[in-house]
Amino acid sequence: MARRGPDAAGEWLSPDGRVGLGHRRLAIIDLSDAAGQPMRSLDGRFHIVFNGEIYNFPTLRNQLLSAGVPLRTTSDTEVILELFARDGLAVVEHLRGMFAFAIWDSEERRLYLARDPYGIKPLYYSQCAGTLRVASQVKALLAGGRVPTNLSPEGLTGFLCWGSVPEPFTLFDRIRQVPSGSVCIADHRGIREPLRYWAPRFVYDGQADRTDERAMAVAESQVRNALLDSVKAHLVADVPVAVFLSAGIDSTVVASLAREVSWGQLTTITLGFTEFRGRIEDETHDAERTAERLGTDHRTVHITKDEFLRELPRILDAMDQPTIDGINTYFVARAAAQEGFKVALSGVGGDEVFGGYPSFRRVPLWSRALRPVARAAPLCWLAQAFVRHGIAYPHPKAAGMLLYAQSMAGAYFLQRGLYLPEELRSPSLHPSDLSALVEAGLRRYDPVRDAQRNVPERATPHGVVACLEQSHYMRNQLLRDADWAGMHHSLEIRVPLVDRDLTAAVADLAARKWRRQAPKALLARAARPPLPQSLTARRKTGFSVPMAAWEDDLNGSRKRSGHWSRRWALRVLRALKPA
Repeated sequence: MARRGPDAAGEWLSPDGRVGLGHRRLAIIDLSDAAGQPMRSLDGRFHIVFNGEIYNFPTLRNQLLSAGVPLRTTSDTEVILELFARDGLAVVEHLRGMFAFAIWDSEERRLYLARDPYGIKPLYYSQCAGTLRVASQVKALLAGGRVPTNLSPEGLTGFLCWGSVPEPFTLFDRIRQVPSGSVCIADHRGIREPLRYWAPRFVYDGQADRTDERAMAVAESQVRNALLDSVKAHLVADVPVAVFLSAGIDSTVVASLAREVSWGQLTTITLGFTEFRGRIEDETHDAERTAERLGTDHRTVHITKDEFLRELPRILDAMDQPTIDGINTYFVARAAAQEGFKVALSGVGGDEVFGGYPSFRRVPLWSRALRPVARAAPLCWLAQAFVRHGIAYPHPKAAGMLLYAQSMAGAYFLQRGLYLPEELRSPSLHPSDLSALVEAGLRRYDPVRDAQRNVPERATPHGVVACLEQSHYMRNQLLRDADWAGMHHSLEIRVPLVDRDLTAAVADLAARKWRRQAPKALLARAARPPLPQSLTARRKTGFSVPMAAWEDDLNGSRKRSGHWSRRWALRVLRALKPA
């Protein structure tokens, strides 16, 4: 785990030798040795190891000082520790930021584990052979050699269904994640069931459809103030902070607001690919014009196919859990680290909160149109046969519409899914040695039922899709990829658009039906100076990688049918699966 924390390392062992805490430090707030970890509380009762950043720690620190707590550092770690000593697990309700921490209570002999509301920072555990092990990486748990490497049927099947391993599973049967927005308690009896303290559905449950009841200008002001507040909070650091800049609205707004509230020169970084030159996917020219307009110190880094192929073994080695994404983040994080940065802001989260994905339109439409088909069982059986036997290939989702698009959760899985469960029963789609595991996983894991758990009881169609996007694609793929790809380069990637306070402030406004307004108009209008029409009207391309153009070299110059993401998923699985 040295790359996650190259600045310092620390260990603490309890007097009876039964509990040990270790930490690798990436020093960002309070760079002094006094802020090192593991850290002991003032009364000596508690010890903490903590990963992440608490953006409102200055306010919380002042509260502790006003209450007479004699703090020894200016770190956010000590703030968490002393708040926990005072308030217990209620501390998670006060923390604004991304965090995963473990706190040992020597008096009660309990270990407390917690993750931030969105699960931006990872926390994995394994309980076997009378020992509980906890780490920020799956590979760190495996490195000790005492955790079995048996594959998880649910984790394997979930990865093939979604393209990322769904929380709380991992690729390994004896390793689990502490769920996002949850706390866990462990004692001599083992680890208990997680306690959920927050989830996106808590915000969207109870929302009702509304038109623009108040002036657009008022809504714009509220959203802009909330965004400014979040970006300003995410700039808290004792080291310089860069911004990832693409040609999209999300990163452009983040860069604009960061320039507005930051001190000194702001650096922006854009990633380009030689295969995209002269095409709509090439975002470098638009990003450079934005940087010039904002007056930032801009860097554009181009990646070639040969460079990708040379770096591929290191990418797969850095990948902690299998994913079909993250390559773009890996390279832009490397570029930021090469420029000497430890922290960078990303625009992840804007589409999920402000409704920028096609799923916000397609999922409600599909579920409304196909709900009556749910009563036509023979049609569904026929569609299932088509998918299972490959008759609909290479477009199996066409037949899958009848099977899955009858509910919002099913339609969302159809939109975001990689393989349909019926397809996975074909041995030709995965290595033969995994057939039994996949079959067991299909009996234990249902992707639609998993998605349904994140649907609010009463919400607008926008709210339902927002919860699904935030709880699946964003949490299990985008945020997890940002963590492993960034931390491999000792870079902390912060996401100011993924923030509990921001979501609470703008969710209702983002869901309203504003007449003649684009879905992300409220987000786009937060920028100063205003974004040009060439950017707001630009066709959405995403932060894409030319994987399709690199396929020949990956597959030995053999053309294959089907989408590249499916072939890439199997390649990643072969690379990460134990021999």
